[in-house]
Amino acid sequence: MKLLRFGPKGAEKPGLLDASGRVRDLSSHVEDIAGEALTPEGLKRLAAIDPDSLPLVEGVPQQDLRLGACVGRIGKFVCIGLNYADHAAESGLPIPKEPVVFNKWTSAIVGPDDDVEIPRGSVKTDWEVELGVVIGRGGRYIPEDRAMDHVAGYCVINDVSEREYQIERGGGQWDKGKGCDTFGPTGPWLVTADEVPDPQNLRLWLDVDGKRYQDGSTQTMIFTVRQIVSYLSQFMSLQPGDVISTGTPPGVGLGQNPPVYLTAGQEMRLGIEGLGEQRQRTVSA
Repeated sequence: MKLLRFGPKGAEKPGLLDASGRVRDLSSHVEDIAGEALTPEGLKRLAAIDPDSLPLVEGVPQQDLRLGACVGRIGKFVCIGLNYADHAAESGLPIPKEPVVFNKWTSAIVGPDDDVEIPRGSVKTDWEVELGVVIGRGGRYIPEDRAMDHVAGYCVINDVSEREYQIERGGGQWDKGKGCDTFGPTGPWLVTADEVPDPQNLRLWLDVDGKRYQDGSTQTMIFTVRQIVSYLSQFMSLQPGDVISTGTPPGVGLGQNPPVYLTAGQEMRLGIEGLGEQRQRTVSA
């Protein structure tokens, strides 16, 4: 299934994408694509619904029908840094021995095509296409061989980052540079795990103003989805609807020679094989 949330900001409704690429309204079956709906039992109930029995929503998704973040009421937005060896190299940093963990504030979450705001005074706002993992079954101390049982599905995330805030201010504060408002475009849809047989074999790409900067594969991740889910569960309970952003391949603005950063009036386009695409316009905060 491809689950999504559609409608105006703050008033999104739950839906799914049918075989013809049209949105079907799930409001009569579930309150939101969140929490209990993402558990194995909740997904099983949704999968049993005939999409043709659901009301058809007017408009074409991502054209004249706005999509919100594909998961509602996200509890935790946990991110993994430097998780591609070639990205660590372009950042001038060693390959980590354990996952680098930081957080995005949930106020950063926006829809896949919503505007991205350049913070006031920012001169180093950057892009990062990433594979998002959505937790379905909660748990703590999850062994690696059971970790994938806890994954509801996957989505596209743009881990927008302000490098000065992240690296230079206060001796380096990753959370401070990662969690600005609009810095977490998520979606367009959550693709359930049964439709993604191998999350370690997905192509990722990102363009800025039509120029391809990132073109990589989850094959080169240092820590796999399985390892990340298990690792994080040693330090926190994972709960249905938590989102994990798993790192980015090379090609970020920081890694260009000289570095290239975003300014207002630009367009980012990004996507992951089988998971959909995003498009954002940059604006001044």
